[in-house]
Amino acid sequence: MTHRGASVGRLLASELDAPEGRVSERAIDLHANAHDASHFLLIPDALVIAKNAAEVGRLLGASARNGVPLTLRSGGTSLSGQGVTEGVLVDVRRNFRAIEVLDGGARVRVQPGATVRQVNARLAKTGRKLGPDPASESACTIGGVVANNSSGMACGTTGNTYQTLESMTLVLPSGTVVDTGAPDADARLRHDEPALFDGLLRLRDRVRGNPESVRVLRHQFSMKNTMGYGLNALLDHDDPAQILAHLVIGSEGTLGFVAEAVFRTLPLLPHASTSLVIFDDLLAANEALPGIVATGASAVELMDATSLRVGKLEADAHPIIRDLHVDRQAALLVEYQAATAEELAVLQAGGDVELGGLRLQAPAVLSSDAATRASLWHLRKGLYATVAGARPSGTTALLEDVVVPVPSLARTCTSLISLFDSYGYDDSVIFGHAKDGNIHFMLTDLFEGAGLERYAAFTEDMVDLVLGEGGSLKAEHGTGRVMAPFVRRQYGDELYAVMREVKRLCDPAGMLNPGVIITDDPQVHLKDIKATPTIEVEADRCVECGYCEPVCPSRDLTLTPRQRIVVKRAIASATAAGDTALAAELERDYDYEGVQTCAVDGMCQTACPVLINTGDLVRRLRKSEHSKPEKAVWTTAAKHWAATTKIAGTAMDVADVLPASLTPVVTGPNALARAVVGADVLPLWSPELPAGGARRARPAPSAEPEAVYVPACVNSMFGPAGGGEGVQRSFEELCERAGVSVLVPADIDSLCCGTPWSSKGLPDGAAVMRKRVLASLRAATRNGELPIVCDASSCTEGLLHTIEADAAEPRMRVVDVVDFVAERILPTVPPHEKIESLAVHPTCSSTRLGINPQLTAVAGTVAETVLIPDDWGCCAFAGDRGMLHPELTASATAAQAAEVKAFGAAAHASCNRTCELGMTRATGREYQHVLELLAAATRPHGTAPGAG
Repeated sequence: MTHRGASVGRLLASELDAPEGRVSERAIDLHANAHDASHFLLIPDALVIAKNAAEVGRLLGASARNGVPLTLRSGGTSLSGQGVTEGVLVDVRRNFRAIEVLDGGARVRVQPGATVRQVNARLAKTGRKLGPDPASESACTIGGVVANNSSGMACGTTGNTYQTLESMTLVLPSGTVVDTGAPDADARLRHDEPALFDGLLRLRDRVRGNPESVRVLRHQFSMKNTMGYGLNALLDHDDPAQILAHLVIGSEGTLGFVAEAVFRTLPLLPHASTSLVIFDDLLAANEALPGIVATGASAVELMDATSLRVGKLEADAHPIIRDLHVDRQAALLVEYQAATAEELAVLQAGGDVELGGLRLQAPAVLSSDAATRASLWHLRKGLYATVAGARPSGTTALLEDVVVPVPSLARTCTSLISLFDSYGYDDSVIFGHAKDGNIHFMLTDLFEGAGLERYAAFTEDMVDLVLGEGGSLKAEHGTGRVMAPFVRRQYGDELYAVMREVKRLCDPAGMLNPGVIITDDPQVHLKDIKATPTIEVEADRCVECGYCEPVCPSRDLTLTPRQRIVVKRAIASATAAGDTALAAELERDYDYEGVQTCAVDGMCQTACPVLINTGDLVRRLRKSEHSKPEKAVWTTAAKHWAATTKIAGTAMDVADVLPASLTPVVTGPNALARAVVGADVLPLWSPELPAGGARRARPAPSAEPEAVYVPACVNSMFGPAGGGEGVQRSFEELCERAGVSVLVPADIDSLCCGTPWSSKGLPDGAAVMRKRVLASLRAATRNGELPIVCDASSCTEGLLHTIEADAAEPRMRVVDVVDFVAERILPTVPPHEKIESLAVHPTCSSTRLGINPQLTAVAGTVAETVLIPDDWGCCAFAGDRGMLHPELTASATAAQAAEVKAFGAAAHASCNRTCELGMTRATGREYQHVLELLAAATRPHGTAPGAG
């Protein structure tokens, strides 16, 4: 009997060490975590955030003993419904992110919560990489990579998870832990799980003794294939421990929990050339495929006309596709990879010959330019979310994934298109890994009533088509719920019976991810299809892919961007259904979880294939939460900004000179006032904050200025680290030495980029400041003749947004000070002594502005060794957000701070004052603007600071 309601939480809490905050039955937690990237939606009874593998083992045991269904979830990027449940959902991402590089990179040990991108970033330093290369590599985690037998763009069937996984530490539903890499793994398995040990040997011999079973399995697994259990393990391996490990690969969390996995890595091929090859139609592209594959292409990715039509509308589309008039065309994204430039040249020469002999819409050009290649791959990797994001509001996107022998691909694509036409799926799209005969296609509909009946009939015809071509109904995305009813049809009664026995041996109670792969419900693929009600326009296009989650600073504290959006959808659904109690509960908790702890840093947009900035949604929501007095205060501040910043700076000066014994004189009343007016209104003062800064005004230069310099007002409120020079004096010193003259607007002390008002959702104050800033800068730049330079990356971005609202011509141009110095000042820097090491914190704004390479260049001029932490991310100080909610910055910076402390750099730098404050608080090390360090390092001996 399944335990439901509050009893589930109490039951599970008893299995955990210090369970507070890690077992939840709150509606907002259940609805936020219910959604994955698939088109299914089930709401769990309880959410558990596991701390370690031992806890997971106890949870699995409790699940089996008490009949409580349990599903493991890591990245939530799976597409077939294998990550959703009505039982208990266990988060095995948050506390399972360890990565250990072994044998100089030849192997790597990884926990399930690390993303493929994070692992490859560590391996890149050794010239190695993982074999699996899924398009979702920025967000998908190793747990899913193993559970789904991930492959991807280039790895095919030789570099996938099955082929490159060396060993795993597996926790069985009984709680038994199996290290398949241990020398005595088989002896331990026989001792701990005798029935499982004997059963695996029995199944091995049963399959091997049936010639038809061997034939079917050899054929099916000669292609990419994630349909059903990987029974090829019974043919490929003799020993039970290795058979078990390889059965678990692709088992979608139904046989056990993979606590860690050891992979054999592949050489990183650093040289590559890429081309988007455009054909007249899909048939022509498929017919050209064998010749292109024969030239040694590492990847050949197919995109049909609908893919191209949607992709060209994206704001960051490459000119090759942006300027294309799409009718019936199709494209192949072709890439060659090699270890050396010479090897690449040979491959590319063969490619040029082959591509040059094809009938194309335009000549194919193989490019090694990094920006061109990145843009083309961005199109392909984000294609699912981009196409799904273009669906009509309120409809659901459903992605299928099939494979056929490559000679059958053209015929299969043609037949699929005929099916689309027959069933009225007018906007369906076909794309995928053509080199492997693996294609994805997408349907968008309401999937209810007549729409659901249409989908059911289409699926039957599609299954017949693919199986009739000798293919598999799932190549990469896993069986999940969407194809579970068809596993028997693909493999036949005998092999399906073997699969059921595998499930029974590993999970006798049947409580681990029930309904996935093995099911008794022939209609499970037609049930629990998620609805996507229309919500605020800023987020309505979201397809819940989860790409945003790894870069979100609040991901381990409250909600991620995806979760902020799906909770809004849950509120809309509850309201439409008349469930006012649920809607009210979600709204109540959403204020802190969704609104107040969002850093509105925009990092989610850098990862989102459809460029959603969830911060825009949060800004809209914040507009409605301010009282009239609060709005009036902020509007008054905008009108009198010079006085406001002076008062703030003076307050910081007063607090700074207080002896430690009198710190409570500030902290006590500050805490009391926050309790009265609200933590979302009054910032929290803390002792590590600096004294106030200085006025920004400067006399007009005598020489002709090259740029208008806008020192950020934040530097007048928060002074330099450790009583240093500050970025304004340092930049002015660097300019003077280089013979560069800059003009500071005469009314600078009353100017601000406008971010404080826009981030808080205060349009009246923002309008006041915008009008003043535009008038001042229009005059100072001589009507746009001079560029504008700003010395805080978030303020540079804020000024860009302010100027975007200015319709006047000519347009004014804004440059961050780091970019300006890298281009204009660094070439003039004389030889100098560098410091030993420097830890650098790129900011969310420097990332969005695209100036991190320039930041690294400036840092490299300062220090012999520059560390940008592997765990770098937005610090979430976010103006005053880190002072309003210090727990947000603490959570966002925890991993990075540990890495910085372990590195022990001689100095620490960033390019934004509030981010420097956040990192100083997080690490206990003084962060300062990188230009302060550059000015000091390159200052001639005997020259006073600030002097030229």
